[in-house]
Amino acid sequence: MTSNIIDGKKIAQEIRDEIKNKIKDFKQKPGLAVVLVGEDEASKIYVKNKEKDCQEIGFYSEVHRLPEKTTENELLDLINNLNNSKKIHGIIVQLPLPDHIKEELVINSILPEKDVDGFTYINAGKLLTGNNGLLPCTPAGCIELIKRTGIDIKGKEAVIVGRSNIVGKPMAILLMQNHATITVCHSKTKDLKEITKRADILVAAIGRAKMITAEMVKDNAIIIDVGMNKDEHGKLCGDVDFDNVKEKVSFITPVPGGVGPMTRAMLMKNTLEAFLLQTNGGK
Repeated sequence: MTSNIIDGKKIAQEIRDEIKNKIKDFKQKPGLAVVLVGEDEASKIYVKNKEKDCQEIGFYSEVHRLPEKTTENELLDLINNLNNSKKIHGIIVQLPLPDHIKEELVINSILPEKDVDGFTYINAGKLLTGNNGLLPCTPAGCIELIKRTGIDIKGKEAVIVGRSNIVGKPMAILLMQNHATITVCHSKTKDLKEITKRADILVAAIGRAKMITAEMVKDNAIIIDVGMNKDEHGKLCGDVDFDNVKEKVSFITPVPGGVGPMTRAMLMKNTLEAFLLQTNGGK
């Protein structure tokens, strides 16, 4: 059986086109500010891609590139200015930050209604309690990928491997909100294979190359691979042994080209949502 590979690039493009279409007649455009501190190479690439997305859709965007030695107070001052800016509706601070800056303090200084990463305690609390807030982009993107397969999440058994604050935990809550029965696995889980084999929906978010093998997955399952690793040949790969698993399952996301593009698309969707909330529907 050949599985259906979920094309994250294509779906992300559809979402960007939908947003572009929605805002074309707006007098004011949604504005996104990205803050980058230091010289992390991966972060520079992410920021460039976000700039490109804003340009394509027609958002207003600002990128603030700060030197590594920027102090915590200087960064907090910048965020305060962006919080007060009428042109900016979404703010993201690219992580990781240099060691001398407290990430939690910085993230929580962003106004919740401008927190388009969905990382502030307030938005995390809203997610947990089922209230409307801005959702973390990667888990929201994963849900979108599952839904666009046409599969109904309701009543399915879902297993998440990984319990990070950025992916694992919010993923579990979003799946639960969509009426799945969930199990969260982690490094202390016993008999991981026995649990993953029960999953109708398996989300791998552990950061270990090809850890999920064919014998760990159920026939016809949906596999969402959040991992971004390098294999023994230095080639980009996910947490799932894609070549061997894809023959066994009904849907699977590739790496690259699966979850990654969706994370960026959901950031754009969050920026539009933040704009609509702050401007009374763009009026």
